[in-house]
Amino acid sequence: MKPIEVEKVQQMLDIFKDKEVYVHLETTNGAYASHVNNAAYNVGAFIRNAKVFYNQAKIVGDGKSYRVGLKMEMGWIYAEGLTDWVIHENEQLLMAGHDREGRLMVSLEISEKPFRY
Repeated sequence: MKPIEVEKVQQMLDIFKDKEVYVHLETTNGAYASHVNNAAYNVGAFIRNAKVFYNQAKIVGDGKSYRVGLKMEMGWIYAEGLTDWVIHENEQLLMAGHDREGRLMVSLEISEKPFRY
C-alpha cells in the first residue's frame, strides 16, 4: 500500500459510482487497546460483501488521514482515519488506516465482484 493520493483515489471512487458494488468495511482497535490499557474497551465493526449502489463519493482530509463517504439513496457509508491505498488485481480499490505503529485501524474496500471470504 502507499500513502493516499486524493485525486487518484477520487478517480477510482468515481469509477464505481452508479454501479452495484461490493463493500468491505472494518474497524478495530481489538487487541491493540488491551495491550496498552487493560481498562480500555475493545470496539470494532466488520461487514463484508455488502451490495451497495452509491451515487456520490467524496474523499476529504488534512494530509495525514482521510475520510471517504459513499452516498446512497437512503443513507451514507463512511470510513474515517484512512491513510493508505492500493488497486488490487486491477479491479478492487483497497483503502486502509494504520496507526503510528503500522497496525490496521480501519479498512474500506470497493469492488464490482465479491471479495473472497
